[in-house]
This record gives sequence, C-alpha cells and structure tokens, in this order.
Amino acid sequence: MKFWGEGETMAPKIVCVVGPTACGKTTLGVLIAKKFNGEVVSADSMQIYRGMTIGTAAPTEQEMDGVPHHMVAVADPAEQWSAARYAETAIPIIDGILARGKLPVLVGGTGLWLDAVVKGHGFAGGHAGGEVRKTLQERLEAEGIGPLLEELGQVDPETAKRLHPADEKRILRALEVWLETGKTISAHNAETKDLPPRYDAVWIGLRFADRQDMKALIDRRVDKMAEEGLVEEVRGLLESGLPRDATSLQAIGYKEFLGVLEGTATEAEALAEVKLRSRQYAKRQLTWLRRNPAIHWIEWEKERDFARALQVSTEILTAEGVS
Repeated sequence: MKFWGEGETMAPKIVCVVGPTACGKTTLGVLIAKKFNGEVVSADSMQIYRGMTIGTAAPTEQEMDGVPHHMVAVADPAEQWSAARYAETAIPIIDGILARGKLPVLVGGTGLWLDAVVKGHGFAGGHAGGEVRKTLQERLEAEGIGPLLEELGQVDPETAKRLHPADEKRILRALEVWLETGKTISAHNAETKDLPPRYDAVWIGLRFADRQDMKALIDRRVDKMAEEGLVEEVRGLLESGLPRDATSLQAIGYKEFLGVLEGTATEAEALAEVKLRSRQYAKRQLTWLRRNPAIHWIEWEKERDFARALQVSTEILTAEGVS
C-alpha cells in the first residue's frame, strides 16, 4: 500500500474523535478502535507528560481495555511541546498503524494539534525555544513589542498587518522563522495552502445538547480528580525537581493546586478555580471545533449513552468507507 506522498492518489483514512473536556472522547475512541480494529493516538497537549495522569484524565489501563494507545505519557514534564513537534512525532506512529492494516483513531481536544497532523504539511522552519527566540524574548522585555512588530513589518508586512500588537507569541515566532530560515511565515503558508491533506479524516464530535449538563459533568470530574489525589500528584512533580514555572505545571488543575501546596489558596478555593477554568476551556474548545464543518456531531442528553454513540459512529464511518 502506498501512503500519502508516495504516489498515493487517495489520502489514507483516519478517525478523529473530538469534543470539549469531560465529554467522553476516551471511552468512545476505545469503542471505535475495538469495533474497527484500530489503535488510539492521543491528541491531548497535557496527556503527553509523564506523571500527570490524574489532572489530565489520561486513560488508565482499565479504560484502554486492551487497545494500544500512543502519545500518552511520552514526554518529560520539563519539556515544552508545540503542535509542530507533536505532528512530527505522531505522524510516523499513525503511518505505522496504517502499515499494520489497522485504523488510527485520534482522540483529543487540542484542535491545533489535530489539524497539524491531518494536514501534515509541516510547519515553517525555526526552532522555538532556541537561541534566536531567547534573544527576541530579551529584546521584548527590554524594548517592548513595538520595535519588534515594526521590524516584522519590514520583512513580512502581510503577517505584521494580520497580527495584533498584543499577540506577542506569534510576533516573536514570525521573526524567529525569518531570522533562522530567511523565509517568511507568509511564504510558507502560501506554499502549503493548496496542498491536499495528508490524511482523509472522518471527524466525530461529542457535545452536550444542554451546556449546563456539560458544566455539571466537568464539576464532577474535578471533584473526582481531587479525591484521587491531584494535590499529591502535584507535590510529586515538584519533589521530582520540576520547576514550578514549567509549561506542564501551568495546565488547568496543576497551577491551582500549586497554590494549595504553597499556602496561597485553600483546597476549596483551588477546586472552585479549576472548575471555572475547565468550563472556560471547554467553551474555547467548542468554539475552535465549530469552525470545522466536517465534524459529525453526536449530542448527549442528561447522560452519556455510549452504546448509541458507537452505533451512530459506526453508521457514519461505514458511510465514509471505513471498514
């Protein structure tokens, strides 16, 4: 079998199970993988870290139910991962699953990472976190964003016009790409815009018909994380030598419970804050996903009916040519 990029006229089929936090993606992903002889690839920007099982709701052995899972607990919590790094790591895994005659089932709510894999065009060059980025960061702190945005306008006016001055991260990234590669992000985007996607993804989305039901489930999940020992998990990460400003510790749940350990918040205050931030995150996830017209949505009522969700998913996948 020839894969995309090797003369294959049709991009290989994969499945993407998406939705906001706590909507049941893990369970449905496993059910689909068991039904269609598949393997799961996590697309969650925090489940990649080792030692962060409780706060990220990473699938347990029991929840995996014998289905191989990839991209879970593969990174040191001190590392910083980007969508580009995730795609570079996940794509060979997905191609390996396809080569074994199995169905890749991507499961997660990190929309940018999923898009990066499905499109598979790679990212503009440059090494985020390298010496050029450090120099730019130092300049930002010393000069402010104005001179940097002006400099970007001289080499890449299209990108400079598009970016808001408050979007410091993307301004630095655009300058970094130019300084390291001599090519602008605008040029890279123009080159890749019309390329076909690497994979033919069938998108299945989970969401609640009533937003209040989603909020209630998120609150219950946060309470469960606390009962399972989230504060002890955070303490263990700190005792392992992980710096408190590590990207992984800025994740929802970890940052708030750092405050409990440092005495700046009570556990009740941390729980309330985690619930609020989790609900806000779910809203942002839904906003991102709504931009994708290819998603087949399955709506939950008060309770999540996984038997029905699997039945509907099976009908969708069969109609899309997945067997």
